[in-house]
Amino acid sequence: MPTITVRFFAAAREAFGARESQIRAGSVAELVDTLAEAADPQAATVLSRSSFLVNSVAATDRSVALSDGDTVDVLPPFAGG
Repeated sequence: MPTITVRFFAAAREAFGARESQIRAGSVAELVDTLAEAADPQAATVLSRSSFLVNSVAATDRSVALSDGDTVDVLPPFAGG
């Protein structure tokens, strides 16, 4: 399973208490599941509302495969609507 760098921004950084983390995951969906399992309820809520960039490209489909060395940005909404 590939090791990727996850970078947390804004509310995600606050919820996870880190700027970045190294995590093993084979897809964006697997990454989200892994993060949610290890997180408190607030962090899981942030994840459910976040967008994800894989190597600076929006991952609109969470089945996107990840490769060793990829970077995934976790971007929660920045403003209310």
